[in-house]
Amino acid sequence: QVQLVESGGGLAQPGSSLRLSCAASGFTLDYHGIGWFRQAPGKEREGVACISTSDGSLYYEDSVKDRFTISRDMAKNTAYLQMNSLKPEDTAVYYCAAIKYACSRRTYHYDYWGQGTQVTVSE
Repeated sequence: QVQLVESGGGLAQPGSSLRLSCAASGFTLDYHGIGWFRQAPGKEREGVACISTSDGSLYYEDSVKDRFTISRDMAKNTAYLQMNSLKPEDTAVYYCAAIKYACSRRTYHYDYWGQGTQVTVSE
């Protein structure tokens, strides 16, 4: 019953904020990297951010590094993506994923995936 479940998506106005949650069950996020990815229609799935739970190392895609913050609460076995100053180009389905031991930019390196949550940024 290994699961990652995203929540917190929805409709947001440009310049506003959303916080996405990624709740893990059936395994612990200890010693995993936790990545956030997004995919817009007609585009490749791209990495947004990743946190290594073992040492706390953080990685961000250049277009979001001044606006988004990735974090985790180990007691709740949950990761988060705080998204501020949202732009229409942030519109996508957002996925969380877990990788054993180390963050990666490559989607095929990840061991577990959530089913995604829709984020739409529009007036």
